[in-house]
Amino acid sequence: MTDREIVERADAAIAEEFELDPGSLRPEALFREDLGLDSLDAVDMVVVLEQAFGIKIGKDPAIASIRNVGDMHEFILAKKRGLEKNAS
Repeated sequence: MTDREIVERADAAIAEEFELDPGSLRPEALFREDLGLDSLDAVDMVVVLEQAFGIKIGKDPAIASIRNVGDMHEFILAKKRGLEKNAS
């Protein structure tokens, strides 16, 4: 799966779960201020991303640094790179 496909899958999963316009998921869009998501939604977001990618995020401390859509993309891409590195 390419980085672009990963970003698209993440955006589609988040848009569907939170009933957001996919066009609103710009990298600079802040989850709280721009998209209206709160801390409870952040828990749901973790579950959605785990299901969409078949990964375990759990209590990864890096999740706390996610503030906008671009941060989410980078987090998921880093997870993918880590899994690929561990598989080789």
